Amino acid sequence: MPFTGATYRQELAMPSTLTEKIISEHLVSGEMKPGAEIGIRIDQTLAHDATGQMSVLQFEALGKPRARTKRSVIYADHNILQVTSHNADDHAFLRTAASRFGMVFSKVGNGICHQLNLERFSSPGETLLGADSHTTTGGAVGALSIGAGGLDVAVAMGGSPFFLNMPRIMAVTLTGRLRPWSTAKDVALEILRRLTVSGGRGHVLEFRGEALDGLSLTERAVIANMSIETGAFTAVFPSDGRTREFFARQGREGDWKPLAADPEAEYSSEIAIDLGEVVPLAAAPHSPDNVKPVSGLKGVKVDQVAIGSCTNSSFRDLMTAAVILKGKTVPPRVSLIVAPGSRQVYWELARRGALADLIASGARIVEAACGFCNGVGQAPRTDGISLRTSNRNFPGRSGTPSAGLYLVSPETAAASALAGEISDPRELGDPPAVEIPDLFHIDDSMFVQPAPEAEAPDVEIVRGPSIAPLPLFGPLADSVEAPVMLALGDNVTTDDILPAGAHILALRSNIPAISRYIFSNIEPDFHLRQKESGAGFVTGGANYGQGSSREHAALCPRYLGLTGVIAESFARIHQANLCNFGLLPLVFADPKDRRWLLQGHTLRVEGLRSKVKAGAHFAILDATAMREFEVRVDASERQVEMLLAGGLLALAGRSRQ
Repeated sequence: MPFTGATYRQELAMPSTLTEKIISEHLVSGEMKPGAEIGIRIDQTLAHDATGQMSVLQFEALGKPRARTKRSVIYADHNILQVTSHNADDHAFLRTAASRFGMVFSKVGNGICHQLNLERFSSPGETLLGADSHTTTGGAVGALSIGAGGLDVAVAMGGSPFFLNMPRIMAVTLTGRLRPWSTAKDVALEILRRLTVSGGRGHVLEFRGEALDGLSLTERAVIANMSIETGAFTAVFPSDGRTREFFARQGREGDWKPLAADPEAEYSSEIAIDLGEVVPLAAAPHSPDNVKPVSGLKGVKVDQVAIGSCTNSSFRDLMTAAVILKGKTVPPRVSLIVAPGSRQVYWELARRGALADLIASGARIVEAACGFCNGVGQAPRTDGISLRTSNRNFPGRSGTPSAGLYLVSPETAAASALAGEISDPRELGDPPAVEIPDLFHIDDSMFVQPAPEAEAPDVEIVRGPSIAPLPLFGPLADSVEAPVMLALGDNVTTDDILPAGAHILALRSNIPAISRYIFSNIEPDFHLRQKESGAGFVTGGANYGQGSSREHAALCPRYLGLTGVIAESFARIHQANLCNFGLLPLVFADPKDRRWLLQGHTLRVEGLRSKVKAGAHFAILDATAMREFEVRVDASERQVEMLLAGGLLALAGRSRQ
């Protein structure tokens, strides 16, 4: 029998990590052995207007009348450019569907989902599942906050468990204190420098150590936010006095409770960081782990500086930038953009005159939204250099394919904006002092509460012309003969599979339309070739599908007819999304086979269903090279059933018949 709830610690009589404590309190199936599949109860969910459309349509397809979580919130924060009716239609759909199905809706202008969720809804010891990879931000308060595809979130909203492989717990021990001008963003980049974009795979990063007392809650949130860039499940900080301080400032001290790992808890591995040795850092193009000291990049001319995003848009971050910029102006050729993370942050900046200081410096104050981070507005010039306080710098993510993005702290961003080139903020002298309000301005009026359950059936869901029907798929074929459509390398990102950008994001509720952009940065006409083929495989190397939670990167290839992806390994969220939509995640038995498996080669396999079900290695024939290679399905027994049925929705539909 698997251990559930507190019995995990009581019966095993062993000290536990904080992650283990939260999982044990929410465990509903499986055993807490590293790598074993477990199911956990989800307390809260979030989605937004780039993932929520599919999540709501899928929730509706599951036949659930009402969300059964403690709270589910849908945020309008990504698709905020309303140059056509697409985004406004999506917002009307999400608002009315949320009212019908018992979800809170956050209106455009209220702010970024992760900043808002941290401020108003985060809760120590709870589980949060979000249809966005940076849901990990919630780990700052001692919650288990995990990103997932929209379909997994839809299932969790209906009250079903979320399934994952029991993670290993990596201790990140912090000692010392940050030096002047070194920041939490630099700590996050230092972790990435050490672990790379795949070194955290299979782990939760659990923070501990004497240095935690010197890190505010919003500083912890910066580090938790970027933990996903290592490939980790999430990050978790203890809930301590600094956490209580944050909740008190939000008028929510009653939501706080202390939580920490047992002193004798054992971890699978550990990295130790002396904060006193951390210097200002930057992630150079085109990967978050391409980390270099800012001092070594001094003199690189910049065209754009963008401060904000879910990583660095708190009051402290933006107020610090405002103090640095006060009384100074940026050079004419530099475009400076500032995006507050929430309406609360916006209000507090205005109340202190910081908005006036930013405007006087030459900054453009834009909406409290994701915006520039995922290419929705503020695209830099051709071949331009953009310094950003966001979390990803993949090629084309800014909306300009040839631009070079550097990820830096707000302090480095502000110093560089003034100089017109990458600059070490330590050269500015003494760091600015920022006073944090004892109580932030609280106004929750832009959170729209759902209709009462008794009235919900009468709520009309507004479906504009951009809301396309949800595609459904048939069972896995038993015999496949299909070409290799693309042969790719390591660390293929979800941005590579389905690019970001305003014109593409606006189509998130229309699978036929958005599918035209699959792999478009690699091959603009891929969608035509794939539809003509009717089946096919894509090959890749290690960590295929890293990056965002966008399930469209699996759903759209499946819609176009792709059969499967053969890679050396998969990023966690993308692997789950592939299984959710019946697209085979296959792993090379011998990674060297990838080298001779070329685009255009025809692959052939018979008896595929029985081979997938068996779960062992099986052979695929490369009919072009006339040689065989072995693969295995990277899926649990539960996911294999989904793959055979044609995806999770197909399996759910079959179970209801």
